[in-house]
Amino acid sequence: MILSKVRDPRLVTIRRGGSLTDADHHLLALWAADCAEHVLPLFEAARPDDPRPRQAIDAARAWVRGEVRMMEARAAGGHAMGAAKDLRGAPRHAAYAAGQAGAVAHVAAHDLGAAAYAIKAARAVEGESDETGRHECQWQREQLPPEIRALVLDDQRLRNDLCWSVFDC
Repeated sequence: MILSKVRDPRLVTIRRGGSLTDADHHLLALWAADCAEHVLPLFEAARPDDPRPRQAIDAARAWVRGEVRMMEARAAGGHAMGAAKDLRGAPRHAAYAAGQAGAVAHVAAHDLGAAAYAIKAARAVEGESDETGRHECQWQREQLPPEIRALVLDDQRLRNDLCWSVFDC
């Protein structure tokens, strides 16, 4: 469970009663796609013939460009999560990261899901450790656009417990 029971209005679009602009929603989606893509090779090494996680990441970016509708990006995210069904460890978490990235078009707060699952994927690589997860978390923070940096860092602080405490980096 990565979503709070009470939705943060900063992560709800203006047209839905929150304060999130479309521009910032797009930046969150692109950042989530970057986080997921960074660990995608962990899935692709296990399932090279399954395009669903990559398609979810591509759909998130296509949504930002206005090339697909929100429901298409969200559906691609669901299919990516389906690709994780019978997997374990790093490949499973990497597929979930891609699925969460696709879902950002629907609910912006899924951005932390993409980031958290990417960190879990990095930690789950055989022989790796929490230190690897901290490096992944730091890499993600380096990718944050300045326009959404404060929002994401505050959200990480608020939802860290829901996200397996992976944002302690």
